[in-house]
Amino acid sequence: METFKEFQFEAAHRLPGVPEGHPCGRLHGHSFKVRITVEGAVDSTTGYVIDFADIHAAFDPWLAKLDHHFLNEIPGLENPTSENIARWIWEKISPQLPILSAVEVRETCDAGSVYRGKG
Repeated sequence: METFKEFQFEAAHRLPGVPEGHPCGRLHGHSFKVRITVEGAVDSTTGYVIDFADIHAAFDPWLAKLDHHFLNEIPGLENPTSENIARWIWEKISPQLPILSAVEVRETCDAGSVYRGKG
């Protein structure tokens, strides 16, 4: 069974690796959405895979570092593409969420990346 919790944060960034003149090379911001998905068996006593509060506890400290910040200044996010943000979040929360199965980051309503711990 998969269970997920969604979060949102506001942040600014610029992508240093894009060609000169590319609009994403300029400073701009997004209302990012993050979906954290875990996978496991439903506990027969609780009736759920994980308490949503446990997902919150794992992500909240990192969410505070992202929300209303300039992402390029965060160590590990010098090139803050949605792919790199998803991987960064995975690396930060996976020790506390051993059943983590995916981190999805959307920078717009129709564009984003999903990281599943590989690649």
